[in-house]
Amino acid sequence: MRPIEQRADSVREFNRFYMSRIGVLGDVFLDTEYSASEVRLLYELAYRDRPTASKIGEALGLDPAYVSRTLRKFEKRGFITTVPGADRRCRLLMLTPAGRKAFAPLEKKARGAIVDILEPLSTADQNRVAESMLALRVLLGDPSIASKQQGLYLIRPPRPGDLGWIVHRHGVLYAEEFGYGACFEGQVASVVSDFIRHQQFERERCWVAERDGEIIGSIFLIAQSKTVAQLRLLLVEPTARGMGLGRRLVDETIRFARVAGYQRIRLWTQTELKAARKLYQSAGFQIIGEEAHEGFGKKMQAEVWELKL
Repeated sequence: MRPIEQRADSVREFNRFYMSRIGVLGDVFLDTEYSASEVRLLYELAYRDRPTASKIGEALGLDPAYVSRTLRKFEKRGFITTVPGADRRCRLLMLTPAGRKAFAPLEKKARGAIVDILEPLSTADQNRVAESMLALRVLLGDPSIASKQQGLYLIRPPRPGDLGWIVHRHGVLYAEEFGYGACFEGQVASVVSDFIRHQQFERERCWVAERDGEIIGSIFLIAQSKTVAQLRLLLVEPTARGMGLGRRLVDETIRFARVAGYQRIRLWTQTELKAARKLYQSAGFQIIGEEAHEGFGKKMQAEVWELKL
């Protein structure tokens, strides 16, 4: 047997071990009524922005006929609906409220299975597992994450000390780059404090970007109402700009907001934050309001942007 075939067998052994650990061997997914492939389809529908059936099939490597049969099954159950694309011959898929309701417990169950695997490990070993899996995705060409040329980074939940870092870096960077006073840092501290004390885990999140053990960015999504979420405190370190990290962080909030059942995302920004405004526009946000204020130690023009999900 050639060395590469031996390595291939090692990968296959790991795949079987890992799939067994997370409960996806067999005909059903984690003792639910759905197969693993059906759950993968629901996941793509939940996290992708109006995909086509062919895009989902390509992403998952599934037989087109199987994808079509499963989507018809979902449609009969009221889980999905279709809308015309730019090309009228192309039908775009969306989860309905019933589909999101069906997906939510599956997502929770899947996350819980991974938590059960990670929980016995130390924090350092948990991080090693996550970082090793990220390295595998980069090496094997996952297009949804940063490429090797852009630099390997990890998007993760905050760890102890991270939220204090977010307040600190907002204060430093916005003072250096835009001349914002201490009142701005105080407002950031207030947002972070409220998040810590009142976080609704199923509806609110913070994401931190890390590269080589150093934090390089962060973002929050916070509930404004039952149907409206607010994007807050997007930050990208100067050394990490230009590699698509800001858009990646915004996309994380959009995907999560869709799964959480929000109908809109709003944000509040300033006209002078040109790079951020360009990013929000490219993600589909539109300006719905403006106001003048002197909140950060100087006269400013604020804008409210909104994205309909």
